[in-house]
Amino acid sequence: MTMLKRSGDGMRKVLATAILVAGFGLGSGNAMAQSDVAGRVDRLEHEMRAVQRKVFPNGVGQNQQVFEPEITGPQAGPGPMPGSPASSPIADLASRVTALETQMSTLTGQAETSQHRLQQLEDAFTAYKLSTNARIAVLEGATATPGGGTADDTATPPPTRKAAGKPATTPPPASTKSGVAASADSDRAQKIAAIQHSSTGDDAHDAYLYGYRLWQAKYYPEAETALKDVVTKYPKSKDASYAQNLLGRSYLDEGKPSLASLAFYDNYKKMPQGDRAPDSLYYLAQALVQLKKPSSEVCKVYDELNDVYGASLSGDLKAKVSAGRAASKCQ
Repeated sequence: MTMLKRSGDGMRKVLATAILVAGFGLGSGNAMAQSDVAGRVDRLEHEMRAVQRKVFPNGVGQNQQVFEPEITGPQAGPGPMPGSPASSPIADLASRVTALETQMSTLTGQAETSQHRLQQLEDAFTAYKLSTNARIAVLEGATATPGGGTADDTATPPPTRKAAGKPATTPPPASTKSGVAASADSDRAQKIAAIQHSSTGDDAHDAYLYGYRLWQAKYYPEAETALKDVVTKYPKSKDASYAQNLLGRSYLDEGKPSLASLAFYDNYKKMPQGDRAPDSLYYLAQALVQLKKPSSEVCKVYDELNDVYGASLSGDLKAKVSAGRAASKCQ
């Protein structure tokens, strides 16, 4: 009996020791799992702050909001079957942290993609701005020897179209055309005020004649303003082609071949059937010569002029084109 009692006591001690060892091992495993989860949470917090710095580079202010990730725990389902072990809280937490890590990775990728697209937009806008500024600088800074405009058949306005019973009259010298800037110099202002205004009943034609007379008097800025008004207000009028061509002539005579080339090209491109479209192509070639463009570019303009309008060119314009081609050594 004594030996059986001692043997039973020894067995109980062995079992107790095994239970303690098993409990210690379980506790150690839980502690290690908790430590691993804590480390992952710390890393996620660091990554979240990095993402916030990308999304909100100026910091989170009063009007900015940080959105919490839509991460939820597993949905409650039917209770465990009798005899089935419940999932460990550590396992549930580890599963949620894994889901959070996945969404954090997705959010980081989206932030980097958005930042890259924004940089591309900024680069494209910068390139466009530089190109536009350079073009404006060329247009504003281009200079050439001013030419003396003469009233040849190219600049001569179309025949005056008088309205029946309404003869042309000259308004008082004190009146000035609306939209034409008067010079601060009183003598120039008086001379501009003395420019004749026609009153034929055809507003488009009257406006063109006034711009033509300003150009003849070499008041180029005022003429350009008046001629632009004709094209803007009466784009369907026959006089629009005359006005646009004379606008280019005024720029050319003022020593602004870049602006002249744009005006001539617009007349040909927008009003190819206009009476002064062929003349605009000829003067476009002259503007390119003043801009010191290669002869090949000048000759292309002459070629276009002959191809499109060759059969209908007046004798005077044909002679001018022939002389221009010879000067530029066109084949």
